[in-house]
Amino acid sequence: MFKALILDSHNLAPQLMFSSIKNVEFLQGTGGPGTIKQINFTEASPLNYVKHRIDELDEEKLMCKYTFIEVDGLMAKLERITHEVKFEAYGFGGCRCMITSEYYTKDNMEIKEEDIEQGKDRAVGMYEVVEAYLLAHPHAYN
Repeated sequence: MFKALILDSHNLAPQLMFSSIKNVEFLQGTGGPGTIKQINFTEASPLNYVKHRIDELDEEKLMCKYTFIEVDGLMAKLERITHEVKFEAYGFGGCRCMITSEYYTKDNMEIKEEDIEQGKDRAVGMYEVVEAYLLAHPHAYN
C-alpha cells in the first residue's frame, strides 16, 4: 500500500481513477522531501487541480507527511492542509493506515464539517480502489 499510494501514486492513481484524475505532474523535485506535485482532475471532478508538497518521507517507517499548498476553489478560506500518513503491518499480509489532517484557515474562517467529510470520503475511496487493485494483483508492488 505504501509503495502504491505514496511512492508511485503519480503513475497508479491516473490509471485506476481515470474518471476523476487526469494526471499528476511533478512541478519540483523527483518524489522526495521538497517535491511539489500537481494532481489534475477531469471534468467529472468538482476540483480542477490540487498542488501538494512532500514534507517528510520515511520509507523504513512507512510514513509520509505532505501539505496541500493550493486547492482549486478552497484557497480563499485555507492557508494549507497538512496530512500525515502512516502504515503499519496488521494481520497476515495486511496493513493499517492512519491519517492525520490539520486544516489551517485564513483569518479564522470556518470550514464546514461536511467539506472535511467530503475530502475524507474521497481519500478513503482512493485508498479502497488501490487496495482492490493490490488484492487483484498481489505482486504488483513487492
